[in-house]
Amino acid sequence: MAMAQKKMASAKPGEKTSSAGVSMLWETAYVLADRQDIDNYIAANIIELLDEGCTVPFIARYRKEKTGNMEAEKLREVQAVYEELKGVQQKACTVVKQVEKQGKMTDGLLSAIRRSTTTEELEHLYAPYKVGSKATLAERARQLGLEPAAMAVLSQPHSYRPQQLVRAGQEGLQSLEEVERGVQHIIADIVSKDKETMDTIRAMCKAGHVRLESTKSKSTAKKEKEQENTTHKFEQYYTFSCPIKFIKPHQVLAINRGESQKILSVKINIPDDVKTRFLAFCDRRWIPRNAPQHVVGVIRKAVEDAYSRLIQPLMVRHYRADLTKTAEKQSAAVFSHNLQRLLLQPPVRGRVVLGVDPGYRHGCKLALTSPTGQILHTDVVYLHDNRALREADRVKRILLTHRCQTVAIGNGTACRETEAFFSQHIQQGTFRPLDVVYCIVNESGASIYSVSDEAKKEMPDLDPNLRSAVSIARRLQDPLVELVKIEPKNIGVGMYQHDISESMLKAALDGVVEECVSFVGVDINVCSETLLRRLAGLNASKAKKVVEWREANGAFINREQLRSVKGLGPKTFEQCAGFIRINPISINRYASLEKANIHEEQSANTAQGKKRKAAAEPKRKTKKAKTEANMTLNPLDMTCIHPESYPIALQFLNRIGGSLKELGQQNMRTKVQAALMKNNVEGLAAELKCGTPTMQLIIDGLQQPLDYDIRAEFEKPLFKKGLVSMSDLKTGTTLTGRVTNLTDFGAFVDIGVGKDGLIHKSKIRPDRLKGKKCLGPGDKVEVKVLNVDPSRGRIGLELLALIG
Repeated sequence: MAMAQKKMASAKPGEKTSSAGVSMLWETAYVLADRQDIDNYIAANIIELLDEGCTVPFIARYRKEKTGNMEAEKLREVQAVYEELKGVQQKACTVVKQVEKQGKMTDGLLSAIRRSTTTEELEHLYAPYKVGSKATLAERARQLGLEPAAMAVLSQPHSYRPQQLVRAGQEGLQSLEEVERGVQHIIADIVSKDKETMDTIRAMCKAGHVRLESTKSKSTAKKEKEQENTTHKFEQYYTFSCPIKFIKPHQVLAINRGESQKILSVKINIPDDVKTRFLAFCDRRWIPRNAPQHVVGVIRKAVEDAYSRLIQPLMVRHYRADLTKTAEKQSAAVFSHNLQRLLLQPPVRGRVVLGVDPGYRHGCKLALTSPTGQILHTDVVYLHDNRALREADRVKRILLTHRCQTVAIGNGTACRETEAFFSQHIQQGTFRPLDVVYCIVNESGASIYSVSDEAKKEMPDLDPNLRSAVSIARRLQDPLVELVKIEPKNIGVGMYQHDISESMLKAALDGVVEECVSFVGVDINVCSETLLRRLAGLNASKAKKVVEWREANGAFINREQLRSVKGLGPKTFEQCAGFIRINPISINRYASLEKANIHEEQSANTAQGKKRKAAAEPKRKTKKAKTEANMTLNPLDMTCIHPESYPIALQFLNRIGGSLKELGQQNMRTKVQAALMKNNVEGLAAELKCGTPTMQLIIDGLQQPLDYDIRAEFEKPLFKKGLVSMSDLKTGTTLTGRVTNLTDFGAFVDIGVGKDGLIHKSKIRPDRLKGKKCLGPGDKVEVKVLNVDPSRGRIGLELLALIG
């Protein structure tokens, strides 16, 4: 924070004013830049963009010139810190208002509030003035009129006459000891709120070996005496001690959970030598020269009281809060990373899929879906009792009837047994002539979704249990489209998500979903309202209006028609237009569906004996929208190029002799590469008067196939025909598997034995990641078995290679 502190020191009052009028002694951009280790001008640009209402996906893709090519993940971090700083400004205003209302504001307190850059600092300053809180010892001493004496001790020690303040019969002033105690309380309060003093103790603690320690709580010890084999999962924290600078985020969250369950007792241990050095510093800082020995004694007692009663507890609270905050952020970051990889799994296109929601007593729920996700058949079969053989024939008939060769099995209860059923019958050739394969699909959140209003609206006539099977099948066909229907926190690819701030987690995960949906892009003529509402710039009400416009006016012909949708202003258009695709095939398909619906309606009307006029095509709600917008197709609407850059794209096409008809074709790639041989991207950007990142985006957009999908870069789902049991595993065996979850301490891998193995982070060598920063859900890996513990269901693995 060195840079930020310099800026704060030189800042003038009124430089940065919060929304309610309290001027802060720091600039938001400077503090943000310092905390995120970015340049000041970039921090200022991002603040400006966010304040204008720009979304992270839009900034990440279309405003790279202003952010220095910052990635979306980093932008989300910057946005989160900016929101924190805005929260500090709002909190400062509230504190000032409340203290002024009580008539207790002082110049020193106001200055301290205006310097505060965290809510923790503000809470410490505001604590004595909270309505309903008990007055502090210093406050009570001030009410007795002892503040002038306390100030005399610090500035004019020879004038200090405590005997003159003794008042017989007045509580707090009845004796010399009570008077001096009150003076000490005031001095202790002054010391604990002094910026130089607090900066010094923080620096001393940072340089010292402050540790987080946890032990078995008394109640746990008592329970363990009465009952054996209890609370095993916290055993490693029964005698735990670690310097706070080295402790891992997942350890902090585990200890916090153990403490909340009254299994662990936790404390922050600040070494005694920190106190010794601090008291020595305070001698120099607070004791005036040539002060009488009696005054020196009063000040030293006050300083020691300040440390023990105010400063040390404050530092302990600060460390606990800071450790928890850091751990929560890391947990949310890991969850976000895992969620992103799950959402960006490549879709399995062109296959009829049988979704299986496994179960014992109530059977396995089946749902067969077409390549476009339409429900073809649903059923319930009982695969895990004496009916299994007969049910195998039923499953075969279902598969043969619809020529289905792909099975998606949910990874919940009875998954292992259901997998064994399909593996056995595949090996035995039961499903021949079909070449059936199966895939294990993460079913987290499927049961919650199945009883949601969204599911009821989409599948009103289907039993909730069967809706889960439909969801499992569709998750394989297009994970992104299906998973956006579920609250991200219910997808279950994180750790300790129930122990962290729900609002923080929701904001982080919603940001990831918005980013994934936007970067993949949506075909506006076939996408659902649920998917649209997750697009950058849109929300539930705006997505609904887009769908209503589509139903009233027919398919969108180009992006410009979005401006005709009521409620979508210029800013909304700017934010969402680049992520929307207009596909001619979808337009034709939409028109065909419309004709089919009209034909059905006409047939129904005729059958009921209605007049031909009633059977005619229904009138559109509005024709105006169609005539206002240009009704011609624009091939650029199929690319990632933003409409604001169309003029530059057309200039570039004219320069290289290309046409819009050649978009995404080899001819276009040849012409673009020829142009780049003559002039680099920077040169072209200068000639066409645009930023280099924008020029690069145009070049990429012109060359990419029109059906380009960023998800194709990720690993496809792992299909299997057989399985291995845990008892078959031997140390040293080499296997192929798929990463299912990533944590701070390693990656969990599905190796097909019904139990995920763990690659501890110490067994993940960077040179085996093929240039990637880390593993993520969906990655295909080659691993070696290090150890197997069947009794505890644990498998230790080592990463050998990242495949693909």
